[in-house]
Amino acid sequence: MVEINLNDAEFFAYHGFYPEEQLLGSRFLVDISVSFIPAGNLSDDEIGNTVNYEQLYNIASHEMQHTRKLIETVCQSMVESIKAKFPFIEKLSVCIKKMDPPLKGKVGHSNVVVSWIKE
Repeated sequence: MVEINLNDAEFFAYHGFYPEEQLLGSRFLVDISVSFIPAGNLSDDEIGNTVNYEQLYNIASHEMQHTRKLIETVCQSMVESIKAKFPFIEKLSVCIKKMDPPLKGKVGHSNVVVSWIKE
């Protein structure tokens, strides 16, 4: 089993339940973790035998551009897109961190994690 991780991919986006969040926007960090059995021999040194983390980043970037009220919805969309792109994945987790969420006190970030395991 191989695990590929993309950590702290940074985006500025307009997700949020409150209208002012969708107007002002926020900084988000995205973590993606995928586990899979390689399609071929990793010693072949071929990108087709693994998960290309550049494509993971591109999926995250694409989904972050679609404004939604809930980051849970954004996470789920990323999971579905990644599963479609890499059907051989066995395990997948997406975490989206909203930096400095608009709360009454100082909070570093809030986050949502959506995980999936192939049955």
